[in-house]
Amino acid sequence: MKKVLVADPLDPEVFEELKSIPELEATLKSGMNEEELIETIPDFHAVVVRGATKVTKNVIDAASSLELIVRAGIGLDNIDLEAAQEKGIQVANTPAATSISVAEHTFGLMLAAVRNHGKANLSMKEHKWEKKLLSGTELYGKTLGIIGIGRIGQEVARRALAFGMKVFAYDVIEAQTDLDIKQVPLEELLTQADLVTLHLPLTEKTKHMISDEEFEKMKDGVILINASRGGTVDEKALLNALEAGKVRAASLDVFEKEPPDEFSLIDHPNIIATPHIGAAAKEGQKRAGKEVVQILKERLT
Repeated sequence: MKKVLVADPLDPEVFEELKSIPELEATLKSGMNEEELIETIPDFHAVVVRGATKVTKNVIDAASSLELIVRAGIGLDNIDLEAAQEKGIQVANTPAATSISVAEHTFGLMLAAVRNHGKANLSMKEHKWEKKLLSGTELYGKTLGIIGIGRIGQEVARRALAFGMKVFAYDVIEAQTDLDIKQVPLEELLTQADLVTLHLPLTEKTKHMISDEEFEKMKDGVILINASRGGTVDEKALLNALEAGKVRAASLDVFEKEPPDEFSLIDHPNIIATPHIGAAAKEGQKRAGKEVVQILKERLT
């Protein structure tokens, strides 16, 4: 019997389904730090994580029986892929499961930015009626620039088109899609977009992909949304662009350090901030969990 460590919680129904598989013995033990995970991992053949638990090289080196690491989610930046490869450990994820969840959250962030939802909410909680101060703009007719036109980027594009927006997209590889979008070089996207949204992994090439030079190329009063990975946007450059009025507003679900320990950007009045909850919709998490179960069945039984 193969032992599976679930190091971050799965949907309860999905976990019960996992426990019912005769060939697998599933154990839920979440909230472990690296030291605790190192002590726990040697007995297990597979480990399931979401975003919180980090499978570091030290953890992998301690994993004497580990055959498979599964991320219930999209990114793999919390797993040391090189260390896993060196030990012949398979790594899998569920890239499609939470695409709609993240795309919907992105649109929520977008609407919050253009219609001042954050400021309006705080104002009302202070028992103020600042209707004249909180005028916003429509999304209809605006140009949305999507940087990264993979699964999530395309889901965002579908929603933008339904809102009557014009969509420009940039990616290192041209996407094959029947959507009515224009795929353009990055510089053209930056100069033409009224709103820019990022849907990228964090890699050496995408680190600080949006920094001072890129902000300079954008329209005055641009709105930025990042629900992909912290670090793709240079936070100091963004704060400078906000203070200069180059960026009208920004909505962020991800940060260079999570949780943040420096709040000058988050405290800016034109920032909407959420704590990396883009994928945290029940439906998306259930889909991700079911895909995890299927991966475990296919590779361990």
